[in-house]
Amino acid sequence: QSTCVGIGGDPVNGTGFIECLAAFQADEQTEAIVMIGEIGGNAEQEAAAWAAENVTKPIVGFVAGATAPPGKRMGHAGAIISGGKGTAEEKFAAFEAAGIACAKDPSELGAVLLESLKAAGLR
Repeated sequence: QSTCVGIGGDPVNGTGFIECLAAFQADEQTEAIVMIGEIGGNAEQEAAAWAAENVTKPIVGFVAGATAPPGKRMGHAGAIISGGKGTAEEKFAAFEAAGIACAKDPSELGAVLLESLKAAGLR
């Protein structure tokens, strides 16, 4: 691991996914990126669309909160599905459309990352 960044899910944050993806793309020590999002908002979808056009390194994605019921607050103000928007399914679909390999369970992240590295000829 070269770097780990925790963005948080609050409505107002400093550095976002896109800025982190740009930094990891530019970092010579970074071979691949693991992006973990959560339900609510649309930052993950925006980052996936940006990554599809700007990132050449393998990305593995996971979305926390897939089992949360709509409208239920999960942990903090940012992690709530509002009006049917920001669901885990929408985020996974955006990741897949952008060519981001998805782990549907956090325990799968390592295996999905290894497969992505192998597919890219990095292992």
